[in-house]
Amino acid sequence: MPTTPGSGRALMFQGTGSNVGKSLIVAGLCRALARRGYRIAPFKPQNMSNNAAVTPEGGEIGRAQALQARACGLAPHVDMNPVLLKPQSETGAQIVVQGRIHGQARARDFQAVKKDLLAPVLDSFARLKSRADLVLVEGAGSASEINLRENDIANMGFARAADVPVVLIGDIDRGGVIASLVGTKTVVAPEDAAMIEGFLVNRMRGDASLFDAGMAAIAEKTGWAPLGLVPHFPEAAKLPAEDAYGLSERDDAANGDGCLTVAVPVFPRIANFDDLDPLRAEPDVAVTMVEPGEPLPVCDLVILPGSKATIADLAAVRRCGWDIDILAHARRGGRVLGLCGGYQMLGQSIADPGGIEGRPETVEGLGLLDVETVLTPDKTLVEVKGETVADGLPFTGYEMHIGWTTGPDAARPLVRYGDGRVDGAVSPDGRIAATYAHGFFADDRQRAAWLKRFGAVSSVDYEAGVDAALDGLADHLEAHVDIDRLLTMAR
Repeated sequence: MPTTPGSGRALMFQGTGSNVGKSLIVAGLCRALARRGYRIAPFKPQNMSNNAAVTPEGGEIGRAQALQARACGLAPHVDMNPVLLKPQSETGAQIVVQGRIHGQARARDFQAVKKDLLAPVLDSFARLKSRADLVLVEGAGSASEINLRENDIANMGFARAADVPVVLIGDIDRGGVIASLVGTKTVVAPEDAAMIEGFLVNRMRGDASLFDAGMAAIAEKTGWAPLGLVPHFPEAAKLPAEDAYGLSERDDAANGDGCLTVAVPVFPRIANFDDLDPLRAEPDVAVTMVEPGEPLPVCDLVILPGSKATIADLAAVRRCGWDIDILAHARRGGRVLGLCGGYQMLGQSIADPGGIEGRPETVEGLGLLDVETVLTPDKTLVEVKGETVADGLPFTGYEMHIGWTTGPDAARPLVRYGDGRVDGAVSPDGRIAATYAHGFFADDRQRAAWLKRFGAVSSVDYEAGVDAALDGLADHLEAHVDIDRLLTMAR
C-alpha cells in the first residue's frame, strides 16, 4: 500500500452551479484513490434529491453518495450524507437527518433550520474522518449563492466550520466557464474565497488545446491552481444519476434502441428512477422518458416509477392526460408495471387520513389493480432479497415507502422476500403488476426473464457494467486531473 496522506484529511469539491459534474468527479476520484490503496470515504453535508438509497443500518442517503461509497469499496452509511432534502412540492421538502425523517419545511423556513443541522453534519463528518485516510466532500448547488450563505452547511459554511480546503468545478459545456469561475471569487466573501485552492474545468469537447489560454486566464485572475481540464466522458451516462435534471436527455450510451419499447411518465416528484437504468443499458430495450405535455407513445410496457408525493403526482398524471393513455394501453392488452409510488397509483384508491402529503383526503386511483393504499406516518426502509412468485427468479433491492397496500389482487403477490413476506400485486390476466421493491431489474436473471416475455434478449451484466464505468471514469480522471497535487492540498 502506498504511503497515505495521513488519517482524517479531507478535500471538498464545490461547483459554480448545479449539474456541473461534482458527483461524478468525486465518484471517479473515490475509485482512483481506492485503487491506489487509500482508505477513502465520500461525504456530502447536505443533498437535495428524491433519488435515494437505503443503507444497511436502515437509513437513507442520496443515491450519488451510495454510488461514491461503491466506488470506494464501502457499504453506504448515513454519515456519508447526514442531511437529505427530498422535495415534495415546488417550495417544500422533507428533511432527513442521519438517515431518518426529521421533519418538513418550506424553502424559506429551512434557512432558519440549517443552523441547527450543523452539529449532526460535523458529527457525521468526524466519524468518517476517524475511519479514513481521506474524505472527499461534495458541495451542493453553487458556491456563489451568497443569498443562501447565512447558516450554510452545504458549501462554504461547512468548509469553514470543518476547515476543509476547496476545489471549485466549472462546466465548460454549458458556456461561460471563465466568468463562472472568476465570478465566484468576485462575489463570495474574501474569507470564503480563501478556502478555494484550485479549480477543475469539466466536460470539454473537441480540441482541449483551444482552452489552454482560458485555463491560464482563470489561474491568473483567481490565484487558484489549475488542476485539470476534463474531457466529456460519455460512459458516465451508464452510472446512476443524482437527480431528475435532464433525465429525458441522458446520453444515448445509457439507452438501447431495440425491439422492446418502454414508456415512463416523468412525474414532477419522480423518485428512485435509477430503477430504470438496467433496462436502459440493454441494447434490445428502448426506454422513453415522457415529459409533461407529451402523450405516452405506443409501447410494449408502461412503467410507473416511484414518487415522493404520490397523490400530487397522480393528479399530475391526470392533468397530462397520461391516465387516458395508460388505460388505453391496458385495454389494447399492453403490460403495466408499477414500482412503489407507481404501485399505489395503479390501485382503486389512495387515502391520506393524516395529511402526510398535504391535506387529509382520499383520491381515486387508476383502477388497474384491485387494491387500496392507506398512507401512514411510519416509513419502511429496508434492504430486501427475494424472488418472483411466478417463476422463482431472484432479485435484490430495497423498500423505501410510507403506507400499506391491500386488496384482492395482493393475494397474487409479485414477489416473495427471503424472510417469507410477500409483496406486490398482479391482475387476474397477469398484464398489470406492481411491487414496492426498488432495484427490481438490477439482477440479470430477473431482467432477462422480463425481456424474454416480449421477445427481447438480455445481453448485459449490469452490475459489472457499473463497476466498469467507474473504473473507466477513474482512468479518465487519472489522465486529465493532477491527482497528486489534490492529495497535497487535503488537510
